Amino acid sequence: MKIALGFANVGPFVQPEEAAFLARSAEEAGIESLWTVEHVAVPKGYKAKYPYSPDGKMPGNEDSPIPDPLIWLSYVAAQTTKIKLATGILILPQRHPIYVAKELATLDVLSKGRMILGIGIGWMEDEFRALGIPFKERVSRTEESCAALRSLWSAEAGAFKGDHYHWDALESNPKPVQEGGVPIVVGGHVLGAARRAARVGDGFFPMLTAGDAASLPDLLSAMSEECARVGRDPAKIEITTGATSLDPDAIKRLEDQGVSRLVIGPPGFTRDQISAGLDKLADTVISKL
Repeated sequence: MKIALGFANVGPFVQPEEAAFLARSAEEAGIESLWTVEHVAVPKGYKAKYPYSPDGKMPGNEDSPIPDPLIWLSYVAAQTTKIKLATGILILPQRHPIYVAKELATLDVLSKGRMILGIGIGWMEDEFRALGIPFKERVSRTEESCAALRSLWSAEAGAFKGDHYHWDALESNPKPVQEGGVPIVVGGHVLGAARRAARVGDGFFPMLTAGDAASLPDLLSAMSEECARVGRDPAKIEITTGATSLDPDAIKRLEDQGVSRLVIGPPGFTRDQISAGLDKLADTVISKL
């Protein structure tokens, strides 16, 4: 089981010194990866319901800083040598895949193959409206973008034709260091996300909460059924999920269901809290995995 830190680019970690401290401390403690969140802008008084909290509001105030995840990860990449760097998640349908392909490939080269592209379809309709991107197209744009990214990362320059994006043969260089391109992890906690992971993902990341209607077994079953339909081996899709408990029994139950990575929040927001929390995590959990 791999242990990762989520929400790595918010709170005090917006600042360069604190971002670097968190990243280096996590790497030293044996944390496998850092996962960032994204909103390019937050409409005042947004009406959309955040799907991971009972009150429908995302953590933090509307004016809380949320740095661009790719720029934040590029800074952190220069501060570390081995910890993996992940978007958790990037709202893919809000970005043009030609830019995403170039940005992720560049970061993969500079970090020597440490990038993970976690993607989501987005939930904040107000934000899509501000960007001029049809909210109802977010699923089709996301899946088409995944195909476009893999086309741009392939060895040969090729044309691409889809419903939303199309171009004649393009050179997009550099290519990612990782064979097959940067792994794409599909985020989401509903059955549609599970099926999408089967169709377009190298991984699946349901960040489940107590109020979710679909359980992890339900989601993994839906993913496996879709894999059978499209001719994929579900065992080749890496499963990541959130964790509220890291006791050995809880970890074993998740491992038995096929989970190979657990994402938890930072152990604190001051340097003392981070150091103490990561030291404890290293001693009581990571060293025993």
